[in-house]
Parts: sequence; structure tokens; C-alpha cells
Amino acid sequence: MPHSWTYFGAGDQLGTLNYLTPARIRAALSTATAGVVIPLSLPVDQPNPPLFGREPMEHVQFDVDRNTRDDKINSYFPQGSSQWDGFFHVRAREFGYYGGVEAAENPSDTWLGIETWAERGIVGRGVLLDVEAHLLLSGQDGIPCDEQFALSADLLREVAWAQGTQVRQGDILLIRTGWPAKYASRGPDAGHVTEIPGLHAGEDTARLLWNWQVAAVVTDLPAVEPVPGDPRIGSLHRRLLPLLGIPLAELFNLEGLSAACSDASRHEFLFTAAPLNLRGASGSPGNALAIL
Repeated sequence: MPHSWTYFGAGDQLGTLNYLTPARIRAALSTATAGVVIPLSLPVDQPNPPLFGREPMEHVQFDVDRNTRDDKINSYFPQGSSQWDGFFHVRAREFGYYGGVEAAENPSDTWLGIETWAERGIVGRGVLLDVEAHLLLSGQDGIPCDEQFALSADLLREVAWAQGTQVRQGDILLIRTGWPAKYASRGPDAGHVTEIPGLHAGEDTARLLWNWQVAAVVTDLPAVEPVPGDPRIGSLHRRLLPLLGIPLAELFNLEGLSAACSDASRHEFLFTAAPLNLRGASGSPGNALAIL
């Protein structure tokens, strides 16, 4: 089976978000025992300098009248900071976008826009694989900011085992590398990076995530997979979004969550996200919270 459309049924719109059943959402509520809320979005003007040739965001505030102020944002890219990659973000050549939708179709005339996720919300049990913390505690070097370091499927399994974390069907899997904080520490005048770490883009990673039956994969990485990547290995985006229907998130702020999970000696929590209800859009700001 080269894609998951038949697995979830003809005309499926949600991919692995189908795993987020009412029963699983009710069970996820029980993980929010301390009432600690942790926002997971970076400031909208971060990372700075912007990545992938985007222009810097410009925030303009102005007076509507003598008693009212309003805001306008210029050069704002919904996928420029903490973001969801939707099903209209990447296609897989002869298979098209998720569900076999063709590139020529108008995004507003299909169900592939991010509004499909926005209209249901993304809520479930979140689990954090704190790869950076695991490496440092093991006496290894942390993950570099400006190299094509590849996080293998075996490394993800190792971190889960070391944490005592069992990934269950319908979990929202969060993977921390510490990348945004390392990039920010360089300063805005440090220039652009040309190489970025990420999950290994090969079949082993896709197979692990599919077999774990995760509802979505959330990272603090700019592209989930290494940049610029290796054509001989292929694209993890193509494997996960259009073929397997696994939603991806990038550049989430997982530093506070890492500290809270360490303090609580657990790596599970309630995860909530409300993507932007923008018809036909290929992505959305993250708008996510973790509640321990």
C-alpha cells in the first residue's frame, strides 16, 4: 500500500487525526493533573533572521481614532514561525496531494485546506521525546544548530525507552532538539544557516511513526527533516504528509515544556491546538498549548 487513503476510507480528510477519537480525548484529559499551562509557540517574529528566503515580518500599530488602536502585519508568513504543515503543503509526484488531489485543483474547492483541521481542533495525549536532554544526560554532544545531523529511528526508540515513555495509538508526538534556542543565541546579525538538523528522512523513520500510530508529529525543527537533505534518501515530508497522512508541525517552542516535564518526572500531558481557519491554506500558525 503506497498510501494510507484506503486505510482510513475513501474520501478521508483527516489522515492520522482520525486516531483522535472522543474516547482518546477523554483519556487525555486525565494527564492534566497539575493544571500547569505551557504555551508552545515562538514569538511570531522568530526565528530571526527568517528562514528559507522569507522577508522579515513588519508589525504596524496605528490609531483608528483618538480612543482606538489597531494592528496590521506585513510580510507575514503563516508558516514562518511555529507552524502546522497541512495536506496542501507537499505533494508526492504521481500520487498528488493527500487523497490523490491534483495540483491543478483550486485549494478553495477541495477539503485539503488547513480549515479542515481548524474546524475539528487538535486535542489529545501529548508525549515528549526530549532528544536533546537525553543526549546531554548520556554524556554525548547535543544536537548542532547548523549541521545536517540526522535523528534516526533507533535514536527515537532509545529516547522513548530511556524516559520510560510508551507511545500509544493517537498520541501527538513532540520531539525536542533545542534548535530554536540555539539559533536565537547566535543573534540576528549572525546570518543564515545553510544546513539544519532533522529527523532522518528515510523509510525507517516513516515506518516507525506509522507503526507507532501517532496522530501528529510536532518538532522544534525548521523542516522536521535535515536541510538541504539528500535526494538519495528522499523526502520525509513526502512520505508523511501526502502518502501516510501524518500532520507535521515545525518550530514549536519546547523549552518550557522540557523543563516542566523534567520537574514533574513525566513526559505526558494534554495537548491542544487550534489551527487558523483559513480556507484552502497549506499551513497555519501553531496555536498550541501543553497542560500538565
